Amino acid sequence: MAPGTEREQWGSKIGFILAAAGSAIGLGNIWKFPYVAGENGGAAFVLIYIFFVMVLGLPIMIAELVIGRHTEKDPVGAFKAIAGGTKWEFVGYLGVLTGFFILTFYNVVGGWTIGYIVKSVMGEVTAVHDTATAQRVFSEFSANPALMILYHFLFTATCMIIVVKGIRNGIERWSKVLMPLLFVILLILIGKGLSMEGGIAGLKFFLQPDFSKITMSSVISALGQSFFSLSLGMGAMITYGSYLSRQDKILHSALYIVFLDTFIAILAGLAIFPAVFAMNMSPGEGPGLIFHIIPVVFGNMSYGIVFAVLFFMLLFIAALTSAMSLLEVTVAYIIDEKGWSRRKAVCVFGTTIFILGIPAALSFGVMKNVTVFFGNNFFDFMDKLTSNYMLPVGGFFIAVCLGWKYGLENTIHELDPDTRIISLKELWAFTIKFVSPFLLLLMFIMLVKDDVAGILSGLTELLR
Repeated sequence: MAPGTEREQWGSKIGFILAAAGSAIGLGNIWKFPYVAGENGGAAFVLIYIFFVMVLGLPIMIAELVIGRHTEKDPVGAFKAIAGGTKWEFVGYLGVLTGFFILTFYNVVGGWTIGYIVKSVMGEVTAVHDTATAQRVFSEFSANPALMILYHFLFTATCMIIVVKGIRNGIERWSKVLMPLLFVILLILIGKGLSMEGGIAGLKFFLQPDFSKITMSSVISALGQSFFSLSLGMGAMITYGSYLSRQDKILHSALYIVFLDTFIAILAGLAIFPAVFAMNMSPGEGPGLIFHIIPVVFGNMSYGIVFAVLFFMLLFIAALTSAMSLLEVTVAYIIDEKGWSRRKAVCVFGTTIFILGIPAALSFGVMKNVTVFFGNNFFDFMDKLTSNYMLPVGGFFIAVCLGWKYGLENTIHELDPDTRIISLKELWAFTIKFVSPFLLLLMFIMLVKDDVAGILSGLTELLR
């Protein structure tokens, strides 16, 4: 931070909670959670997911907020403060780099939501009446290089405009508007889905567990989804925590954030599955559930244009609130460590993210057949690199550094204002020291095992 510059703080508790919840609530909740739940049996998967949110996500989130407020620094500065002069400083750099890399493809998906808002307004979405047509429309849309770059630019520029205004006037102010709006839109869509003939079958699929459908792969998917959904391991919560005042209660705030994130994911399932079942479509459609199926739903309902616009506005809001927090991680690092002004940091690195994201924007068109690593195009490679490796590794080392290197006795006082029940703090300390590292390491081993098996299989095919 530049000499003599006073660090910004959140203007209110609710502003921080909505901003942090907005960071966690993103396309992973609205787009990814429903299709992963659909692929893994519905309600039983949801229960396992909630279990991992509580035993893994919540403790790691508390840890990140504790580190942030304790040091009042960006992720790099935070780990320099608690592990200065050691190799553990790399954890902070990993967090900043992870958020930066994610934005190079995440902003592209955010651009898709703008494109589909436009398509919805023009009536193109509701003109689709079958999944084959919906797939063709999306393929043609994502293969258009000019549109992909334009929408990628518009989404990135929107994010930059908000972040350049700072914490109170930018991120906090807009989060107070966007998060309630997201909630209202979801409620409207839930009401519409449940009113459709056959919608109750989707409700039963999502709420009545059938554990016979659960496999070990489902459990690993639930563990991964709980971690990635909460935006952990990338320094976002450390950065947001650094703007907390000493009067803010970390434990209470973390509980609110985790509850809102999980609640929105559940609402997304309630909005999507009744509509999918009402149209006699498969809940296990996969990643194309939103762009291949939802347009068909809107194309076969009354006032479809209105609901299509609302739905893709919802996706846009979810993507934007997360992208804002990721850009803030990089911006906070540059302001704190390099002494740049906020405007300069946002302009330089926002522009850099846009330029580096162009290959991802073109990965479904002119660069579709350009592979980066073992058959992955640029978009898929960056997604897999960050989601499967950088995030869990970051979360693992955050827990290990706080629990074993720096020592919980140096930071647990940050929770003193939160509760007088000592056992709750002791439970968090035990979890962050033993349970969280074990679960994250287990997840990472399973992911590596699957990836290595896939790579060896691919090499075997090439050698034949």
